[in-house]
Amino acid sequence: MSEHEEDGYSGEATLVIDGVTVAVTVDLRGYFQPIDGYYRWYGRVAVHEELARLAGGKKKPVSIRAGEHTATGELSDPDPWGRYRIMGTSTPPFHVPTTLEELNA
Repeated sequence: MSEHEEDGYSGEATLVIDGVTVAVTVDLRGYFQPIDGYYRWYGRVAVHEELARLAGGKKKPVSIRAGEHTATGELSDPDPWGRYRIMGTSTPPFHVPTTLEELNA
């Protein structure tokens, strides 16, 4: 059992890295950390040649848009399969339920 409930998003997104816009596929998760009061989100970006060329295997700041939600985050080193990890703190690039009605819908 997880120690906290996670929200998430899987699907198409747009990354902006070094001023270049790249359409990618992402798998994202996130959770509210009550100890420090921050929402933390993270995930993986599917293998993408242009992204790999732009990032060059290094950490890079990015902007990400998934539908109508936008956030800033950071790409980190790719895994052995070429998928970059992406993470951020605070507003995530996906909808997070904020009312009991949304949670129970």
